[in-house]
Amino acid sequence: MDLNAQHLKAARQAVKKGQLVECASYIDKVLASEPENSEACFLKGIVLVEARQHKKALVFLRDAVQKSPKNAEYNAHLSRILLMLREEGEAENYARIAAQNVKDDALTLDTIGCVFARLGDHEAAQKVFEKAVALNPNNVDFRFNLVATYGFFGKTEEAGYQYEEILKRNPCHGKSHLGLAALKRQTPNSNHIKQIEAAIASVVDPIEKLRIHYAAAKEYEDLSEFEKAFNHLNTANTLHTQRLKFDVETDEKNANVIKQCFADKAYLSTQARHEDTPVFIVGMPRTGTSLVDRILSAHPDANSLGELQSMPIAVKRASQTTSRLILDRDTILQAGKANAHDIGALYLKHSKQFSGAKGNAVLVDKLPMNFLYAGFIAKALPKARIVCLRRHPMDTVWSNYKNLFATTSSYYGYSYDLMNTARYYVIFDRLMGFWQEKYPDQILQLDYQELTGNQESETRKLLAFCGLSWAEECLNFHQQTQAMATPSALQVREPIHQKSVGKWRAYEDQLQEVISYLSVNGISI
Repeated sequence: MDLNAQHLKAARQAVKKGQLVECASYIDKVLASEPENSEACFLKGIVLVEARQHKKALVFLRDAVQKSPKNAEYNAHLSRILLMLREEGEAENYARIAAQNVKDDALTLDTIGCVFARLGDHEAAQKVFEKAVALNPNNVDFRFNLVATYGFFGKTEEAGYQYEEILKRNPCHGKSHLGLAALKRQTPNSNHIKQIEAAIASVVDPIEKLRIHYAAAKEYEDLSEFEKAFNHLNTANTLHTQRLKFDVETDEKNANVIKQCFADKAYLSTQARHEDTPVFIVGMPRTGTSLVDRILSAHPDANSLGELQSMPIAVKRASQTTSRLILDRDTILQAGKANAHDIGALYLKHSKQFSGAKGNAVLVDKLPMNFLYAGFIAKALPKARIVCLRRHPMDTVWSNYKNLFATTSSYYGYSYDLMNTARYYVIFDRLMGFWQEKYPDQILQLDYQELTGNQESETRKLLAFCGLSWAEECLNFHQQTQAMATPSALQVREPIHQKSVGKWRAYEDQLQEVISYLSVNGISI
């Protein structure tokens, strides 16, 4: 073995151990004498990714793929970094090349699957995740990625089996406890309370403990043991809020800046000329946005692409700000200097990269937090339609508090504290009131309780607003088989119902402060 080969072998071992400085030292020695070495370029790219120098990493990963175009591992990681840089179309191309060339490499298969999942191609993701698990059945991360796709397809039996397999290997795997609890309504004769309580007693990691407390709350609520359910949520969320140091005032200030800007006629004053008619489903999470998305996606002339980040990305890019936050005061102010047509063009270019974007079908974008961007949508895409879901304020606050969202997402930091959630609801309510007054022809506010109680009449109103003809399939939305990447993936496979209406009343004693706060702020209970 020559010296460079020895250095590359040592670099691989260093990467596996997380010894990035040592790895970089070996790689630099190889590149100094052999700059065209594809393995050295690849490993240099990986080191830079781990150092969060993504744009520099991209250069080396491209070099590696150019030199070894059929190397599945290189293509998979190039795809992953492109996805991180929001270049979804190119990421998909390299992921497919990787999938065509991958052999018995479980980690590369898992990487490819993660890219497909992020792109919304859950069918392709499932296939490669299954291969990864078959090659390495004891890797719980591979199994969990697979079980997530089963959940999106409503495959509850397969998902349940995989959750149990994960918990055999790691009894404190929080996501699996939470997923297993969510698969079905628990009963006195069939539940996981004993395993969950044992896991809470032994788990050390605070995020895992948070997830397992949420699992306990779900199962105790199913068993009508509401005080225990609330106590688990309160214990977990109090500790997590202290760790997060979340400040809802930042969201309040951002909403006020948005209103001040859009009240000024000079803000984003250019005229957009796009003829596209996308539909944006917005609202607080857990208010029926997934239900409406499912109804629209059942229409033969509509095409749902799920929860796209395309509008936040378009506004951020148009603002040319360099802050790490996708939305902040400076971004809002600077975006007003952009051309509205350009923001629309950025949105359309980004959204049409995704798997499933096709033909002349009406594009449906279901990112709930786009309610913050309704003004940008209205100005940048003048023929777009915005459907805002409304649900009883207390059901909204309670369902946001009791459901665990992505723990690393800044969007949902409010949801770990009841009063922060109440304050966020008021922010949402006032901002939507502002948008409704300013853009009445582009916004439909749809009431969840009305929709679930008067399905056909509300569906007709929805379709007419979206410019879609009547389609009987929309009443049978639950019969669709395609994946649904949302916490509501299982519920939206059921016929429409009102089981979730009024659930907050079981916790009315614990929610008195919320009731008082909303009432003082003009919100009717």
